[in-house]
Amino acid sequence: MKIALQHQLIPGRTNGDRAKWARDHGVAGIELGVCGPSFDDTRKTADQVAAHVPVCSVCGNATPDGRSSFDFLDADPAKRRASIDSSKAILEFCGQVGAAGQVVPPIFGPPVVPDLSPVMDPLAIEENLMVAALEELGPWAAQHGTLFLLEPLNRYEQHYLRRQSDGVRVIEKAAVPGAALLSDFFHMHIEETDTPEAIVAAGRLVGHIHLADNTRLEPGTGDIDFVAGFTALNKIGFSGHMAYECQISGDEEADKERNLAKSIEFVANCIVEAG
Repeated sequence: MKIALQHQLIPGRTNGDRAKWARDHGVAGIELGVCGPSFDDTRKTADQVAAHVPVCSVCGNATPDGRSSFDFLDADPAKRRASIDSSKAILEFCGQVGAAGQVVPPIFGPPVVPDLSPVMDPLAIEENLMVAALEELGPWAAQHGTLFLLEPLNRYEQHYLRRQSDGVRVIEKAAVPGAALLSDFFHMHIEETDTPEAIVAAGRLVGHIHLADNTRLEPGTGDIDFVAGFTALNKIGFSGHMAYECQISGDEEADKERNLAKSIEFVANCIVEAG
């Protein structure tokens, strides 16, 4: 298992400074985001950090002009197509830079498809749409040597995929290469009754990890048992990157930098303790 950081969490004035800081603190990968800046900016950032630390993943989905695009389960076919096409471009980029994959929650908030009960309720419609999207995106990802990483969130952010078993179910229904699961310790702490058990049950489908404590701050600030979670990851043979997706505690930038470095050391020790 390898520690990674999302790009925006790393101290430094330039992308090169950030990548050097990460390298010097034992970080093995950088996760880029595409929700805010344009995709061209993402490419430039990748070029600037890759000389020091590899790009391990890309989080989010956006059109080439930088607009967020999480409409995989929308009632409008044009919106669904825009999200799928945007994801294809990012997956191609992931393959070019050797990233494990693109992290995507397929929807935020409530359903936006009609309730056709008793014929089909919104969740059933969304399930069919998600399977169809995976049937197209999984093989595309595999063709480019990367993964479409489906992320279950929690009940306060997403109604559709909440538990690891929900992600496993839809991936297994699609039954295509190139589709895998993003397992996030923060969301699992809310939705799972036993995080290590959920990881073991998901098994080979776990393709990437997000790290945050139950505080939504850096690991080590709350009560999540990371050693137990990492032990479960060892059990399923996971050897990939675990990227911080959280806020960093501290009021001043110097405090945040110290706390982030302390947390990286904490996670490294948890990895060792997990064996």
